[in-house]
Amino acid sequence: MKQVTIYDIASEAGVSVATVSRVLNNTAPVKASTRSKIMKLIKQHQFQPNALARSLLKKETGTIGVIVPDITNPFFPEVFSGIDHEARGKGFTFFLCNTHGEYERESQYLHILREKQVDGIIFMGGRINLTKCTPELVEEVAETAARIPLVLVNGNLPGTELHRVATDEGKGAAMATQYLIEQGHRDIAYIAGMSTTTTSAQKLRAFKRVMNQNNLDVPKERVLYGDFTMEAGERLMDEILRAPERPTAVLCVNDFTAVGAIKTAIKAGLSIPNDMTIVGFDDIPLASSIFPELTTVKQQMDQLGSQAFQVLHKLIMKEKVKRLTVIEPELVVRESSRELTP
Repeated sequence: MKQVTIYDIASEAGVSVATVSRVLNNTAPVKASTRSKIMKLIKQHQFQPNALARSLLKKETGTIGVIVPDITNPFFPEVFSGIDHEARGKGFTFFLCNTHGEYERESQYLHILREKQVDGIIFMGGRINLTKCTPELVEEVAETAARIPLVLVNGNLPGTELHRVATDEGKGAAMATQYLIEQGHRDIAYIAGMSTTTTSAQKLRAFKRVMNQNNLDVPKERVLYGDFTMEAGERLMDEILRAPERPTAVLCVNDFTAVGAIKTAIKAGLSIPNDMTIVGFDDIPLASSIFPELTTVKQQMDQLGSQAFQVLHKLIMKEKVKRLTVIEPELVVRESSRELTP
């Protein structure tokens, strides 16, 4: 049986190949009666466009690369969900690249995605979140962006003007800190994540700034570094509880560390929030599923993803787009926090 081509559909419909292409890709208006005739023939012949032929003709592959540092961290699948929802509606598919936070893997994936001739790349985590990134790692991303449209999510690279979509993480940390102060807390500890990352640095600066604005000290021992895992939250909360004096509230760099902190506090016999308030950051699905439900800063992860693809798609279509798109955070108050009574 002869394989039906786009030329066969065009000939039978009495239209040009370009018109059939416009219907298939929904790239331009087509008269309703003509569209109906073409769609009827496509269904009748069970026509499937040849992706390779289309890529050669249009010099597009219909694929984008998405680089993430840790697919097991719920933050990144939530962002990817926003990308997927937006991109699939425009006919794009994905190469999802999980680097495990290794810069060598990032380099390998950047090379592979160039070889695959993807139409664009969305980059999350890893080197783009370092407070000090080596020139070699920066140059590698910049060179890729010069050849392929590329968007950074919640990150940046020094000396570049790459397109970025980011939550205002500093503003989110400031909102959470001010909320705790307004709830009567004066002794607040901060589980800060990794000191080498911009996400930790931005949030810590905002935390200290708001504390200072309210004439509150931040002793060195009240800022604890680890990583972004639940295990770090457990370990650092244990350190907090072993201190001579216990803070009344703990702000955490993300929800994973906050969940770990709650786990350790409850194991130690504390009631959350009666004995201690704990606040997270991100609002991953787990935040509203644990007990007590976690007060946190909502990162608008789905919006981050959808906006990142919208910016990338404009770059692919060679449209003008601003360099930075900022997503506003939102404080979500749940059960893990309460007003401190005298």
